[in-house]
Amino acid sequence: MAGGAVVSTGAGKDYPGKLTLFVFFTCVVAATGGLIFGYDIGISGGVTSMDPFLKKFFPEVYRKKQMADKNNQYCKYDNQLLQTFTSSLYLAALVSSFFAATVTRVLGRKWSMFAGGLTFLIGAALNGAAENVAMLIVGRILLGVGVGFANQSVPVYLSEMAPARLRGMLNIGFQLMITIGILAAELINYGTAKIKAGWGWRVSLALAAVPAAIITLGSLFLPDTPNSLIDRGHPEAAERMLRRIRGSDVDVSEEYADLVAASEESKLVQHPWRNILRRKYRAQLTMAICIPFFQQLTGINVIMFYAPVLFDTLGFKSDASLMSAVITGLVNVFATLVSIFTVDRLGRRKLFLQGGAQMVVCQVVVGTLIAVKFGTSGIGDIPKGYAAVVVLFICMYVAGFAWSWGPLGWLVPSEIFPLEIRPAGQSINVSVNMLFTFVIAQAFLTMLCHMKFGLFYFFAGWVVIMTVFIALFLPETKNVPIEEMVLVWKSHWFWRRFIGDQDVHVGANHVSNNNKLQP
Repeated sequence: MAGGAVVSTGAGKDYPGKLTLFVFFTCVVAATGGLIFGYDIGISGGVTSMDPFLKKFFPEVYRKKQMADKNNQYCKYDNQLLQTFTSSLYLAALVSSFFAATVTRVLGRKWSMFAGGLTFLIGAALNGAAENVAMLIVGRILLGVGVGFANQSVPVYLSEMAPARLRGMLNIGFQLMITIGILAAELINYGTAKIKAGWGWRVSLALAAVPAAIITLGSLFLPDTPNSLIDRGHPEAAERMLRRIRGSDVDVSEEYADLVAASEESKLVQHPWRNILRRKYRAQLTMAICIPFFQQLTGINVIMFYAPVLFDTLGFKSDASLMSAVITGLVNVFATLVSIFTVDRLGRRKLFLQGGAQMVVCQVVVGTLIAVKFGTSGIGDIPKGYAAVVVLFICMYVAGFAWSWGPLGWLVPSEIFPLEIRPAGQSINVSVNMLFTFVIAQAFLTMLCHMKFGLFYFFAGWVVIMTVFIALFLPETKNVPIEEMVLVWKSHWFWRRFIGDQDVHVGANHVSNNNKLQP
């Protein structure tokens, strides 16, 4: 039998197991892979708003910035080369995620994390020592390779190590680390911008080596997941590891048997990239493309990696713009904690829908507030009280994202794929995410220049579309073991038409006796 996840029929198993200290610490270490991604998102916007950095690498932007008081505020950062500095990382991450899929499958998840951390470390050193734009861009490309490897392997690692009923909470540790990385970067930018000698930007860029060193060294001490060990031909080690992560007093025989059966199925698949296009995986493939696509069109990265630039454009002075970015970073961290403690209780769908509604309202309000003060001319001034209201609604928008599309955009795609197509599926997820992060990063400042306050309405429209998409097409996946996820799709009103009865097999503990679907 080719393809088709091996599952038991019924409502899905609740394998025995608890959150052991061992699992908690391994998941925390693995989740630090999110720090490198978060740090980069937070650092680039702050550095590109620093005058010494602009003077050295982007003098044309610096001149436009100095003239902005008399000219259009919307357009003062509109420069393709400056946008390439930010966006080149995401293009590199897109390409590298495909190579990362092979490393993850053949060598294991931990070595993919190690490769990501090491490459990011080299990129950080290059950026900190940069003397020209070419060095900056090469450094950014190496950072991108690191992000591609880490983002491909970490969410899968966390989903495979976690007990099913706590998978959401532990997986969101990755998104929490991203938000901590963003906040740390914004705090560092706030401090380094005050360095009078003008080399603060070097400190900001070079300190990316710290999160890179954490994941590089941490990955050396991480164990492999049972799923990966079985897949690579180490069944005894996999059983020992499963017993260790579920608790020594727990009977893991049923979960282990299902993992082995799923692995045997996956080995029948010679070409996972071709296999993922098969009709029975239509639901997973759709989600792997649409969820990261929509995640970027929430407009969040506009706020996160251009926050200081955006606030500066809104008329905040340089110091105030960096502080406003720090405030949104803090909101991001605390709202992600809300998601960690609610995702396995409320479920994925409720958080998606509530967060989407909150984001739409906030984007419309922010767009309207900016329209009132700047209109279409881009010339105007924001008083302090008015600016505080803008920041408040941006913070509410960030909170809505941070407990919905932020963490769930990584969690849901990492938990829905059967083992035989999991690395390929996660690579598609990462590459689509990085492609549209690249597009938004490359186009945002130009879009702001031309669409003005309408840009916020543009993203609000997309959030309406994605919220309707979730309501109609994403089933609830909380508390469902990964290897049984096919049952969720089989029972969905739309996706069941793509999955035949032959694609749903009985549990591994019955496979040897009978290969028929239970009624």
